[in-house]
Amino acid sequence: MAVPPARAGDTAMDRPTDQASDKATNKATGAYRTIGELARDTGLPPHILRYWETRFPQLRPLQRAGNRRYYRPEDVALVERIARMLNQDGYTIRGVQQALAAGGPSTDAPPRAMTAAVRTVRDALAAALDADRAG
Repeated sequence: MAVPPARAGDTAMDRPTDQASDKATNKATGAYRTIGELARDTGLPPHILRYWETRFPQLRPLQRAGNRRYYRPEDVALVERIARMLNQDGYTIRGVQQALAAGGPSTDAPPRAMTAAVRTVRDALAAALDADRAG
């Protein structure tokens, strides 16, 4: 929605604003997020977030009147972790459930595929360095 140009005598309260961009910029890092805000921030549809609540007992946002969900910063971090494990690391739902129940993998641990790729590049660079020194 485009914001019309200001007219003489208008105040900020008189003009409509782009609410989506206002909400994104006005939320503090530690603020609770609604399901719509979390969906927008993570790129995940709300129905996926609701489904994950049924599959992952660790994901329990606050629910207020009318079942409105409010995600705490810990919930947001967990959603991002689950999304990474499913979409980037190649885990299945069951695999993520088991990993979360066992307390792993942490958000600091690199994915296994990335570790193997880094080793391959490191070995190739070491071989190239050795060849350069010998040649």
